[in-house]
Amino acid sequence: MFISIYSPAPVVWHLQMAQTERRDAPGLPDFFQLKRLARDQLIFLLEELPGKKDLFIDADLMSPLDRIANVTILKQHEVDKLYKVELKPIVSGSDQLCFLIRPRIKTVKWISDLVNSDKTAGRFRRYKIIFTPQKFYAYVTTDEWNFYILPLDDDILSLELPEFFRDTFLEGDQRWMTTGGGALHLLQSVYGSFSKVYGIGRCAKMVYESWRELTEEGEQRTRQPEFAKVFLIDRDVDYVTPLCSQVVYEGLVDDIFRIKCGSVEFGPDVTSSDKSIKVMLTSQDQVFSEIRNEHFSNVFGFLSQKAKNLQTAYDKRRGMDIQQMKAFVADELKGLKQEHRLLSLHIGASESIMKKKTKQDFQELLKTEHSLLEGFETRESIAYIEEHINRQVSMIDSLRLLCLLSITENGLLSKDYRSLKAQYLQSYGMDHLLTFANLRQLGLLEEQQTGETLTVMESKVGKLVNDKTVGKLTDAFSSLAKKSNFRALSKRLALVPKYGEEYDLRVPRDMAYIFSGAYVPLSCKLIEQVLERDGWTGLEEVTRMLNGQEFAVTGL
Repeated sequence: MFISIYSPAPVVWHLQMAQTERRDAPGLPDFFQLKRLARDQLIFLLEELPGKKDLFIDADLMSPLDRIANVTILKQHEVDKLYKVELKPIVSGSDQLCFLIRPRIKTVKWISDLVNSDKTAGRFRRYKIIFTPQKFYAYVTTDEWNFYILPLDDDILSLELPEFFRDTFLEGDQRWMTTGGGALHLLQSVYGSFSKVYGIGRCAKMVYESWRELTEEGEQRTRQPEFAKVFLIDRDVDYVTPLCSQVVYEGLVDDIFRIKCGSVEFGPDVTSSDKSIKVMLTSQDQVFSEIRNEHFSNVFGFLSQKAKNLQTAYDKRRGMDIQQMKAFVADELKGLKQEHRLLSLHIGASESIMKKKTKQDFQELLKTEHSLLEGFETRESIAYIEEHINRQVSMIDSLRLLCLLSITENGLLSKDYRSLKAQYLQSYGMDHLLTFANLRQLGLLEEQQTGETLTVMESKVGKLVNDKTVGKLTDAFSSLAKKSNFRALSKRLALVPKYGEEYDLRVPRDMAYIFSGAYVPLSCKLIEQVLERDGWTGLEEVTRMLNGQEFAVTGL
């Protein structure tokens, strides 16, 4: 089994077990233990403020908390009312206030203003702040809830840290490194040591060092390990993958409806009613578990067959005697009704996706992405991006295409960068000047420096032809003069299947099926290569292009 850490915010850890290939492989660990540990510690911290109390919860902790300790459990431990932190005056009449929050300055400032307001009004209350996963120090009682990991499914763990990417890669704040180290230490404590640790990237190295220090300080336990290998991969090692449009069912659901904390809210257009329904997307949902990784072109055929099978199961009732009907109701009917409900929701979601994603715009978007990945028709791709921006199709998709263009071409030519930036600002507002500055700082959207693309001879050739021809020659020479790291990595690791080669999406032969056969995710390819080599040996050229910082450790 391996753990790979590669999502920006929240940080998600995906566990892949060997039992997909080996029947004798061990089963997945019981992650309910992690929920129980987190719940027990939270209850202990709440009970340290005895008596009835009102609990204020950060908005982005509401969903994770519901999966750890729901309202019923909180009520059992003297939580009277629950409020969402909204950074405005409160209406609570309780004499005891407890705050479950992230360590954010603006939230602590709000609590400070609240306490001072109570003092000015001559009102006495008791206050307690529970920070998670790290705490600030304040002049009221504070505690730290070590809520490091939330199991989202049988094989998915999440740190649920929405600020991780911005804080770490943009602001240079390293506070979450200790949180990552603490999470790995918790896994090691509960499930045994890891045999090997692989990593690449500056932050991955810091997380490993933090974890190693905790391991050396703590009590060593000897038990049969349930994990074998750990991979730590910095997000900036692989920016291309999250910039590409997924075409598997789960990816499209996230794109259209936004999956948050392992659940999604389907609106009236899906539920065929005037109400929205929140659905947990886990392997417990038998319909979702079978289509989550399927290419969308295969989904409707599966759902149609599932509906026929369900109808056949219902039809078994005909001709039953009383005893058989009683057994059917007791053993099967409830499960069939639940499956029918979920099937209806996923059919509705698929229809909604179909309406939004089978339009010409989406097909053109995919074509442009694939052209950028392959390095063909760059001028046509830029023309499409300009049209996309000027038509104001999607603010986020336009930025995504700009970033993908920049990374695959190792930055934009000055004339293209300035033109595209001006058009974007005209379409979506001058306040996005800061957006461009941030993307530039992250290395996601950059302008090529003068002299970076053309050699002296190429510049002389350019002067001999008219302006229109110069543009085409410039594009051709830029690809010859300086290949981007992505192009070199793509060639070295075979990330882009050969042009013109047919790809059967019904029988995928590699990880490229996620993107309709156009691209194999770099982070996944790295893991595959390291596993085959049992280390980074033979990948020196690849790690050099990824700015190094790779490491491999045995027996932590």
